[in-house]
Amino acid sequence: MLTITKRLTNLLSATVFLAGSCVAAESPPPKPVKVDQVTEMNLSASTDLMATVYSRSHIQITAGVNGRIEWLAEPGTLVQKGDALVKMDLLPLKLMQLEQKAQLKRAKINVRYLENEVQRLQKLKLSNSASQFQLDQTQSQYDLAQTDIEIADLKLQQIEDQIQRATVAAPFSGVITERLVRAGSDVNRSDLLLKILDTEQLEVRLYVPIKYLAYVRKGHGLDISANGQLINTEVTSLIPSADPKSQTFEVRINIPSHLNKSWASGQLVKVTVPIQASSRSLTVHRDALILRKDGTYVVKIDMENTVHRLPVVVGNGTFERVSIEGELKHGDKVAIRGAERLTQGQKVLVQ
Repeated sequence: MLTITKRLTNLLSATVFLAGSCVAAESPPPKPVKVDQVTEMNLSASTDLMATVYSRSHIQITAGVNGRIEWLAEPGTLVQKGDALVKMDLLPLKLMQLEQKAQLKRAKINVRYLENEVQRLQKLKLSNSASQFQLDQTQSQYDLAQTDIEIADLKLQQIEDQIQRATVAAPFSGVITERLVRAGSDVNRSDLLLKILDTEQLEVRLYVPIKYLAYVRKGHGLDISANGQLINTEVTSLIPSADPKSQTFEVRINIPSHLNKSWASGQLVKVTVPIQASSRSLTVHRDALILRKDGTYVVKIDMENTVHRLPVVVGNGTFERVSIEGELKHGDKVAIRGAERLTQGQKVLVQ
């Protein structure tokens, strides 16, 4: 009887051991999750508006003088500041220059003659061999001749200035975008010839609804994105005057020079603009929110990698983060990947 009882006891112990082993084998391993920190920061509601990239200098090149065009740059030509854009036929101006130099030389000869004549009459006047009237008349002619030299010299300077302006130089480095006339055409001064675009100095021009004027200021940083690139740069200038039809005001933002090769004038970009005053609040990444019919939740991961499912109230947000209210504090970790099927008290593996 004792032997049977002992065998039953051993059999029961083995059964309990096997049952425990099965339970241990069936317990699931910790699920991997990715976490992000709860952060206290200034956050305001924002909206995305489309804006356009402009060159800060896109100007028209005009003829400096009347005449025939000898050469002008082709569209698409890259030029540096000071390079020639337009060259006029200089032959008429060169001939005028030579003629005026001859006039100036003639005026100087006349002055020397009258100067000698005045000196001769002054000597004759001492011996009463010449009248005072004759001396005064010659002196007046001498003074007028000196004035003629000044006038001739000024005309020569004007012609030389026209010769200089007959070659139009690039006011800045850029690219020729349009040619309005061709070589061989006769043009008048101030006729439009070319258009040149500054590709080095770009800016974003944004038109913001006037109701958001209080939340956009000069010096504020705004996010700008295009072609998969995102930058944050300061508002350069703000024009607080609303367009009567669109009820928008203009904001301009200079683009950093390193983007000149990937962004172009006329391109559309997206600008994130605040639409409410910022306030300091707890924020989480948008991927941390779990939306259910009975409310919104986040999964907090404590120091022991244990899951705590907490309800939260969602407030203002940006593209990546939203403000929340709940049983959380700055620095807490919340799951942003793999949190949907976690249960209260479950162990996880933080990646």
